[in-house]
Amino acid sequence: MGVRVLHFSDAHIDMIQGGRRDPQSGFSYRTLDFLKALDSIVDAAISEKVDLVLFAGDAYRDATPVPTYQREWGKRMMRLSDARIPTLMIAGNHDTSIAGGKASALQEYGTLRIPYLHLARVPKIWTPEELHGVPVQVLTFPWISRSRMVARDQTIQTGEESGTSPIFSLEEQIISKMDELLSQADPTLPLILMAHYSVQGAVFSSDQVVMLGKEVTLPLSLVKDSRIAYTALGHIHKFQDLNEGQKPPVIYPGSIERVNYGESEETKGFILADIAREGTSYRFVPLATRPMYNIKVTITSEEQFQNEVMAALPPAEDITDAMISLQVSYPEAWEYAFDERKLRSEVAGAFDFKLVKNRQMKSRIRLNLDSGISSMTHQDLLEAYLLSKSTEESEIAALQAAAQTIFSEAEGISPQES
Repeated sequence: MGVRVLHFSDAHIDMIQGGRRDPQSGFSYRTLDFLKALDSIVDAAISEKVDLVLFAGDAYRDATPVPTYQREWGKRMMRLSDARIPTLMIAGNHDTSIAGGKASALQEYGTLRIPYLHLARVPKIWTPEELHGVPVQVLTFPWISRSRMVARDQTIQTGEESGTSPIFSLEEQIISKMDELLSQADPTLPLILMAHYSVQGAVFSSDQVVMLGKEVTLPLSLVKDSRIAYTALGHIHKFQDLNEGQKPPVIYPGSIERVNYGESEETKGFILADIAREGTSYRFVPLATRPMYNIKVTITSEEQFQNEVMAALPPAEDITDAMISLQVSYPEAWEYAFDERKLRSEVAGAFDFKLVKNRQMKSRIRLNLDSGISSMTHQDLLEAYLLSKSTEESEIAALQAAAQTIFSEAEGISPQES
């Protein structure tokens, strides 16, 4: 039997603070969604009797969480401590200040001696003795910003001095340090690598904000080194195994709740892994999260406008308490055929509903600038306007006839004379 490990990351418990609030707790209902997911993870760690919990970073949305959210995170971590489950955490990029010398949002777990709760503040190998006798090693690599690395090691060259970008310089140092620590690991014990970084080949959630070109990306070859039994990653919100079917598993468990509509199709959860030197098995455990739909529909028929919109919605029984974003694209001239009140009545039971109208306007008719607008008659100008509004030819003819009377009277010419 291997070492049973629960691995999760990217909790972001204070990511969404707005919206309707629960009168009893004072929290927004979306904040409660995140806290319920975290409760489920702690419940699983206790009921599954895991040997070790690994949190791979990003407890909060930034490095300065308000005390209320620190209290809520602390309550859940103390449940693990009370259950005597060793828990090892690293800070992610959201937990870490970009200013060198400032503590991370998880700093209390590194300064206070809380039983069974530990924060890895620097790259190092944690031994069984430090993990309360759990027979495994954990190589921790928390997020390190460039400013922090510079503050720690003044020999770092800038891009101008080294001929490479500053990020490439930081990347090289991280890779070198990780390889150095791997060589120091005890070969008789299974080794877990826990890091909060992007890895080559990883797929981001569609709306996850990243500093493309400005953040460290580790080579896949490094994190799937044969000396590693399991790689526990954080940072990317989409569950994935970058070394599927091979040794070792290289796992992003993803965020514990959907952070935005770009994650609407992703199942959220955590990992339960049985780790041994001979090989590691794991399973992804889905969490019960609030339903979210990100729907895009392009209307193809003026006559069927309303029916096409309604058909794009989830089944009526799935709308209740769901979050729905509906983007409708259509020619501007067809808008009269859309009954928005009927739509909103249909989704009245949703937790949240966002409607985005993408009106498609015809390109303006370009006038012949060689002849100039001044050379065009009133009739010509009216026709150009009506064409730009996609007016039917029969309507144009009728409007032109009616307008002729008005134009003639304005110019003092009777209709019969014109």
